[in-house]
Amino acid sequence: MSTSADSSILKLDHIDLLLKSEAGDVHILKNICLTLPPSKTVSIMGPSGSGKTTLLMVLGGLEKPTAGTVEVAGTVLNGLSEDDLATFRRDNIGIVFQNFHLIPTMTALENVAIPLEFAGYKDAFKKAAKALAAVGLQERIKHYPGQLSGGEQQRVAIARAFVTTPRLILADEPTGNLDVDTGKKVMDLMFDMTRQHGTTLILVTHDPVLAGECDIQVKIRDGKI
Repeated sequence: MSTSADSSILKLDHIDLLLKSEAGDVHILKNICLTLPPSKTVSIMGPSGSGKTTLLMVLGGLEKPTAGTVEVAGTVLNGLSEDDLATFRRDNIGIVFQNFHLIPTMTALENVAIPLEFAGYKDAFKKAAKALAAVGLQERIKHYPGQLSGGEQQRVAIARAFVTTPRLILADEPTGNLDVDTGKKVMDLMFDMTRQHGTTLILVTHDPVLAGECDIQVKIRDGKI
């Protein structure tokens, strides 16, 4: 398959994902083909169990498809070792989860510095502090997750996702555990940072209003786009 990193950030070519269980095979993703241009905001919507989160995990190399080719930022993920996938994610992908996934025994600053330290940055904590300031948490850098509100924890997670200036941000229901007002502020922040960094944002959401704010809307049902 001929591809160009300049013309697309993501190409899925006939993706299938089949999981085997004692009750029989479960066909989660079915013949999915999708090409997305860079520097866009993209929503993925669909009913519960339709395959939204699984599709996001395939995009991030966290789930391997049974068939088909996954290409992100010009790199084909199929066949990469777990170590190579981890390195690729570190350098190219930021992930924001519904449940924040912060390390409770680390401060906000330490949580944001983790991907920078893995990448070998000598000034990891300086960059992490700047990233936290960018999300309005310059006064909370020494606080632990348990000392922060839900909205503040998600802002720490956003700072961590963007701190390495990735080409792709994957967000799985990032406002799912937040009240409406806090959720709107968090999403406004994510959209602003996406535009500032020229990043591609792929957002799984149940909210049709939020999905409509994205440049591109993708709908999935029964594992099919």
